[in-house]
Amino acid sequence: MGDSIEALSVFKGEVRCEPPNNRLDKFKGTLTVNGQNYGLDNDKILLRGCTLRNTEWCFGLVIFGGPDTKLMQNSGKTKFKRTSIDHLMNVLVLCIFGFLFALCFILAIGNAVWEVKEGSVFTAFLPRDPGVNAALSSFLSFWSYVIVLNALVPISLYVSVEIIRLGNSYFINWDRKMYYAKNDTPAQARTTTLNEELGQIKYIFSDKTGTLTQNIMAFNKCSINGKNYGELYEFSGQRVEITEKTQKVDFSWNKLADPKFTFHDYSLLEAVREGNPEAQDFFRLLALCHTVMPEEKKEGELNYQAQSPDEGALVTAARNFGFVFCSRTPESITIMEMGKKVTYELLAVLDFNNVRKRMSVIVRSPDGKMTLYCKGADTIIYERLDRSCKKLMKVTTGHLNEYAGDGLRTLVLAYKHLDEKYMNQWTQRHHEASTAMEGREERLDQLYEEIEKDMILLGATAVEDKLQDGVPQTIEQLARADIKIWVLTGDKQETAENIGYSCNMLREEMKEVFIVAANTAEGVKQELQYARREMCPGAAEEPSVTKARAGLFWLQKTETVQDENVEGDYGLIINGHSLAFALEKDLELELLRTACMCQTVICCRVTPLQKAQVVELVKKYKQAITLAIGDGANDVSMIKAAHIGVGISGQEGMQAVLSSDFSFAQFRYLQRLLLVHGRWSYLRMCKFLQYFFYKNFTFTFVHFWYAFFCGFSAQTVYDEWFITLYNLVYTSLPILSLSLFDQDVNDRWSFQYPQLYAPGQLNM
Repeated sequence: MGDSIEALSVFKGEVRCEPPNNRLDKFKGTLTVNGQNYGLDNDKILLRGCTLRNTEWCFGLVIFGGPDTKLMQNSGKTKFKRTSIDHLMNVLVLCIFGFLFALCFILAIGNAVWEVKEGSVFTAFLPRDPGVNAALSSFLSFWSYVIVLNALVPISLYVSVEIIRLGNSYFINWDRKMYYAKNDTPAQARTTTLNEELGQIKYIFSDKTGTLTQNIMAFNKCSINGKNYGELYEFSGQRVEITEKTQKVDFSWNKLADPKFTFHDYSLLEAVREGNPEAQDFFRLLALCHTVMPEEKKEGELNYQAQSPDEGALVTAARNFGFVFCSRTPESITIMEMGKKVTYELLAVLDFNNVRKRMSVIVRSPDGKMTLYCKGADTIIYERLDRSCKKLMKVTTGHLNEYAGDGLRTLVLAYKHLDEKYMNQWTQRHHEASTAMEGREERLDQLYEEIEKDMILLGATAVEDKLQDGVPQTIEQLARADIKIWVLTGDKQETAENIGYSCNMLREEMKEVFIVAANTAEGVKQELQYARREMCPGAAEEPSVTKARAGLFWLQKTETVQDENVEGDYGLIINGHSLAFALEKDLELELLRTACMCQTVICCRVTPLQKAQVVELVKKYKQAITLAIGDGANDVSMIKAAHIGVGISGQEGMQAVLSSDFSFAQFRYLQRLLLVHGRWSYLRMCKFLQYFFYKNFTFTFVHFWYAFFCGFSAQTVYDEWFITLYNLVYTSLPILSLSLFDQDVNDRWSFQYPQLYAPGQLNM
């Protein structure tokens, strides 16, 4: 159709699709044009809020609008977060109303008694109005005292509290020590209602990638056909430590190489340039199997736009080693192979998702060969390899374990040559499945499973994601403040464990680090019970659950699992499939008991939903204040579930920040947010509330005392102007100043003695 308006005006077709729903990752529909059906899936849909890139214009059809769009369907009702002090204030105000009416009732009775016993003496010069007796006088006295003693009810309390919170929020926004100059990103309090709760945190739930680490990926090592690349060795065979001064591989022969890319092992470049078929296939796969989009802003200057930093790092590595991804269309991918331009016909893309954990492309080379290239998680790819790869698989597994031990993120690469006849049949069935309105995902999954088997192992990649500055020191400080940190990550167990050691969450001096990795509910239960018995041999088999009531009118039922005393520090590592069993109703308390005995908990291979479930579990049974911190869309559910959500503005967009209550650029700023701003806010609010109720009761009890000297006649002690200015000036401005600027110790001492944070956790 091109850009022809005339062709568009005569275009006739019909779209049939699913009804409006909130699933952002899926869309089912068919487009019928000239009797031909074409499948419509998520890749062919532009969601509301998306930005069109790499093209100046396009023709489109609006399928859903307004509240029917997936974005609006996902918006839902925003959960309003309230602090424990808010709930306490509501209860106190109701109690004060009851106390006020009780005082007025006592004074009304006093007035009736006085009128009967003493009032008749005064009627000679203060005659009563006709019809007024002691009962009516007492009734009127009751309401008069309600007016006189109304200062007892803290009407201005809520306004004052909001002023204090707003001021403390500005202090967070203005804090230069939480400003990240590199990205020009200041700290931001996105809500003004949760400041004092920052001083009461007991549990922190943190993502790993982009939160504890920089999420700036660098291609570090690889294994190709059983040979390990990326290490440097002396003639004696000793491994050489790579530093900034180590000589880098010279890529000047490649005019399209990325100048920022660094690699130190010359043997890999030599293997590629000498025509090693496995090495060339390895980088050919990296250049073809991805969803990266290229941008050429200047002649010969390529920029890659990648959905994830991992993909960008791998495509950049292939680019520097001579396999440069140049452009793509819906039907083809063009790459430069060692200086020669080659265009591959793109026959199918088998998408990555959290269930498949792999991605494949099927391409036809210029000489007519059809090949499936696949990359994904090691456990997934290994299940689909040809039997002939067993020996190579064993060697590659050793390399993968070594990479994971270094804290690197790994992927396994494989390929498969396809037969023309089989491919034609498979393509026909793929077209039918992709245009089906019922059971489309299931049919496509079956086809993907069928073709992604008996693959040949090529090798593995290892990408480094460095820790952010100050992460180990921050975690150590928070641990000294008796804050427990749980890491919830999608990475594999070995990688998460290594990061745990490198950032001081797991320490060599810990008595034991327990690993829960069973594949059955019974196995998970046994491993959790074993860990619990090791940590606390004298503990009861059944958890101690205390039931109580809380909230307004005590209508809310609470269940609290009591903490158990454990000698020494322990760690717990649990993977995703074990966590799925542990979060079931009959095992969740066992998980909670065991995990809460540990100083550090790391959950690996977890889904976004599991992250939120873990947070909800702790909130439900520990009655402690929780904080969740993350940087990506997969952390949003966790951030919303916690009492306080913190977003880090990093490499994965702004989804986490937009859903958060506080945001900043680096994890290390969390210690200042909690130990300084949180602690100050909590102590200031406590002092303010104590003073506010004190001055209101003082004012009221003077009038109560005076009633016994004025015949319970509802006379005021003070001048009217004094009463007006009492709340407005005399007793509000000083306490507001105190509540905004008071510092019991300065920020330096707060860092030096993190134990000062304890009163907030204990509600003292």
